[in-house]
Amino acid sequence: METSLAQPSPFSVPTDNPDILSQLLENQKSPHTWRAYKKDIRDFFRFVADANEPTPILIEALLKLEQPQALALVLRYKNHLRDVRCLKEATINRRLAALKALVRLANQLGQCRYTLDGIRGEKVIHYRDTTGVSQNIYRQILKMPDQSTTKGKRDYAILRLLWDNALRRNEVVQTNLGDLDLERRSLDILGKGKGNQKEQITLSRATVTALESWLTVRPGPKEKNQPLFVALDRAHQGHRLTGTAIYQLVRSTARAAGVQKVLSPHRIRHAGITAALDATNGDVRKVQKFSRHADLNTLMIYDDNRRDVQGEITDLLAGLI
Repeated sequence: METSLAQPSPFSVPTDNPDILSQLLENQKSPHTWRAYKKDIRDFFRFVADANEPTPILIEALLKLEQPQALALVLRYKNHLRDVRCLKEATINRRLAALKALVRLANQLGQCRYTLDGIRGEKVIHYRDTTGVSQNIYRQILKMPDQSTTKGKRDYAILRLLWDNALRRNEVVQTNLGDLDLERRSLDILGKGKGNQKEQITLSRATVTALESWLTVRPGPKEKNQPLFVALDRAHQGHRLTGTAIYQLVRSTARAAGVQKVLSPHRIRHAGITAALDATNGDVRKVQKFSRHADLNTLMIYDDNRRDVQGEITDLLAGLI
């Protein structure tokens, strides 16, 4: 008979039982990973048990299942994400990874007799569209912020950073005042997959000028551990600007510039990297230093898309017959 997580009453938590979820989250060096794991595990228990939060009792119920039951449950969740909610492959794989990490830790601590490592993720086709927008269009976008206002100065500085350094929005979010050295034109960022180790990037003179303008009007404390970019609305003024706020900033500014394509911070990153490849005549090694991609093969995808290698070969073959 299959154990149901929807009825947690048969399960109890021994007083010496460790809180597996708390331990998993404490082990995450990146705040972004911590938030993602918590959100993804909450989503799983909302599906299997109609629960708003993954309580210790529900988590223990999952961990005490036999492996066939657990695999069937997680596969049903995976199918629901793919076939009912139609989520992207990368999102499905991230949610499965959070569950796998939870169960793997419990297994290592002797609280679970199985793992979920046998469940395969969805095949992800990376970088279907790496074009972003053209330089001319982005030039129009940069004209939108009213730089006579505090918000305009902030927004313009963010838009310059996203293009000039191809930053990810989370890299922008996590920067503090102490990470910026205007004299040296440098910024220390927490790059993707770097944990707590910051890396230094060089800023363009245009970005430095934009940041100097923003810092003259930035409200709130000026200590080094304070965020570089803060919210300006009445309800959140002075708080660290969120990734969602940056996404909305980009989208609304692009719309105001008349851009039909839905633009996001990551599409700006795509555009900047593609423009860098154009400007360097496809020097992927130089651009790798700029984009901070760990794998050179990822940049080769950008370069192939930029030159439309597939279309080039198609025309060659067509000319043979």
